[in-house]
Amino acid sequence: VIQGHIKSGEYSYEELTLFYLKRIYRYELNNDTSLHTIIALNSEVLEEARGLAYAEDHHPLYGMPILLKDNIGSKGMATTAGAIALQNNMADDAFIVDRLREKGALILGKVNLSEWAYYLCTGCPLGYSAVGGQTLNPYGRRVFETGGSSAGSGTSVAANYAVAAIGTETSGSILSPSSQNSVVGLKPTIGLLSRTGIVPISSTLDTPGPMTKNVRDNAILLSAMLGKDGTDPASVAPKQDPLQNTSPAPFKELKFGVFQQLMESDSIYAATVDKIKEAGATIVAFTPPEVAMDGFLSILNIDMRNDLPHYLTTQVKDKEAVKITSIADAVTFNQKDTLTRIPYGQALFEGILKDSTSTEGLLDIKNTLEANGRKYFDTALEAHGLDAILSINNYHAGFAAVAKYPALTVPMGYKTSGEPISLTFIGKQFTESYLLQMGEAFEQLTQIRKIPVAYAD
Repeated sequence: VIQGHIKSGEYSYEELTLFYLKRIYRYELNNDTSLHTIIALNSEVLEEARGLAYAEDHHPLYGMPILLKDNIGSKGMATTAGAIALQNNMADDAFIVDRLREKGALILGKVNLSEWAYYLCTGCPLGYSAVGGQTLNPYGRRVFETGGSSAGSGTSVAANYAVAAIGTETSGSILSPSSQNSVVGLKPTIGLLSRTGIVPISSTLDTPGPMTKNVRDNAILLSAMLGKDGTDPASVAPKQDPLQNTSPAPFKELKFGVFQQLMESDSIYAATVDKIKEAGATIVAFTPPEVAMDGFLSILNIDMRNDLPHYLTTQVKDKEAVKITSIADAVTFNQKDTLTRIPYGQALFEGILKDSTSTEGLLDIKNTLEANGRKYFDTALEAHGLDAILSINNYHAGFAAVAKYPALTVPMGYKTSGEPISLTFIGKQFTESYLLQMGEAFEQLTQIRKIPVAYAD
């Protein structure tokens, strides 16, 4: 739609960028409306926008202002992960940011997040970082949680500060804030999108993903980031561009698994499932098998202990500006000013240092949990020939994480309090395009997403 306006000459890419900057300044500089969601703006974005002109053969993302979670590298802006230890980390573009720039996307700025992607403290509020402060939810400032860790990605899209944003997920960190802020979020199959240039938790489970106002935009943003990265061992060449087929999947051809327990406990979920059934889909209620998730934290602990030093060695350009080289260094750095640097403590970082899991033991945990995660979903998927399993928000994100399965969350409605709630589609590896087609069918069926009233002007 936006590209159509550009084509007709109604406004330019520069004017589009100014529109979003005006919104950011209007709301974020006012203490009564600020969501504390923007950490930095790209000082060159208007100059970049002026150099763009519409052409039919451009990727649909061409000229579109995009915000990045501030653990994703972008030249000219610090990549902080919300941590004071990284506040002067001037890294280059992450691999996916290179892909975005190749398509002509405009990097508008960086958004807040749960510090260190919510793997620092226990019991700390979602969406808080020492660099950016406490992110707030536009559907209820100081009322509803933002979700995490991609809090700023969710809140900025909901408040219409950009066309879209990029988040990252290890377990629930795209699904949670997308759901809480009534936006569409996709956690792709591990390896579909590169992680190079992103501050890591776990090379086993981390992935970036698109967060958008609608499903079609999600497919466009995913398409723009695709590409095999030779420096990321998990990276794969995409077999299909999600823009090759964007037609909504016909409900009469779809078969969904739904959680019996959620049908009994959540009235919005139950009513939504009934609506999908009325539209022609086949619904199979099931109870998943009980599977153990023992050792999940050890994956995060040992991976981060190994992966963060690798990031700091390969991505940090100025070793004088970033003093830390390890988790142990970060713990020591934070202890020097606990009130400013770690007001909620750093129990998870301390847990990383204490974890004594061996290399062999970690491999066993990874293999066991991947098998258990797949069993959790596959038992129903395969027994009933299901196209996807329907969940709520990030309720089953941990199982999808260890299974390395993709998950797409789409606005499903609002509780009586006004808090958003979303329907989450979970499928097997590399079924993103199909999940997006199913998500678009659901979006068109319900047309339920509302703009947050306080940010509607």
